[in-house]
Amino acid sequence: MKTLIDQLAGYAAYHRDRRNIATHFVGIPLITVAVAVLIARPMVGAGVWTLSPALVVALLFALYYLRLDLRYGLVMSAVLALSVAFAHEVAAMATVTWLLVGITLFVVGWVLQFVGHWYEGRKPAFVDDIIGLVIGPLFVAAEIGFALGLRREVQAAIDSIAGPTRGGRPGVAAR
Repeated sequence: MKTLIDQLAGYAAYHRDRRNIATHFVGIPLITVAVAVLIARPMVGAGVWTLSPALVVALLFALYYLRLDLRYGLVMSAVLALSVAFAHEVAAMATVTWLLVGITLFVVGWVLQFVGHWYEGRKPAFVDDIIGLVIGPLFVAAEIGFALGLRREVQAAIDSIAGPTRGGRPGVAAR
């Protein structure tokens, strides 16, 4: 299995333009929530003990993230738990509402992704490696952490492999 650095650096190589990264800060969470919403049916049980395909997939992803890195895994587990909780609320609504919310979030998220990759001038990472669909949310969490000054050693290792970020706002130096 690839390491945390391998996965994030491989994904980061497709995401060096700051405008692309910015679109991912919104697009990837929208897609993550949309997928949870769209696979939240059927639901079995009620309340905290509701079982759905969304919960099963979230648990599998959480285990994968925890295996890559405990700290990021805990953050991603919390994000996934919130996504599934929201998804279950939406999935309990009328079918039209459930589909409208899920499809709208999904389409808007992907439009943002493709706008970002237009800036990047490069195709999305998942085109070459399907695991990019799983690493995308982790990449966003890592980038938010880097912006907050966290995990500088991870950031340095990624940048040494993928190269510095570029573009974005005038006067903002590449890291």
